[in-house]
Order: sequence, then structure tokens, then C-alpha cells
Amino acid sequence: MRRLVAFSILFLPGALAAYGIKIMRDMLFGISQPPYPNLWMQFLAGFILCIGGIGFVAGFVLHRDRKKEKVQNRFK
Repeated sequence: MRRLVAFSILFLPGALAAYGIKIMRDMLFGISQPPYPNLWMQFLAGFILCIGGIGFVAGFVLHRDRKKEKVQNRFK
């Protein structure tokens, strides 16, 4: 049950990070997505989603490893 809860917590930020990468890639190829009026706004939104999603997953893993005491001294 714990693994299912952990997977569900990590799925949404991971999906948002993947969507952020997709819309940044679309901006580089000049493909405009409907909710964004300008390409630079599309890239900025994608960058924020990507960094936020990756940061959340990394923080979750770091927190879990701190609880299990599997991190180096500089991360404690």
C-alpha cells in the first residue's frame, strides 16, 4: 500500500515535468500550443513545470533517504 501511495504522489509531478519538456521542445520547433499566446511564454511555462516537477521528485527522494539514513553527512 505504501508503494502505491508513493507512486501516486510522484506520478503527477513527473507528468507535469514531462509536459513541461514537451512544450519547451515544441517552442524550439516553432509549434505554438493553444493556451499560450507567445512562444516565449510557452517556453517559460514549460521551464517552470519542468524544474518544479524534477525538484519535487528530487526532494521526495532526498527526504526518504534522510529518513533511512542513506545520505552523506553534508545532506543531513
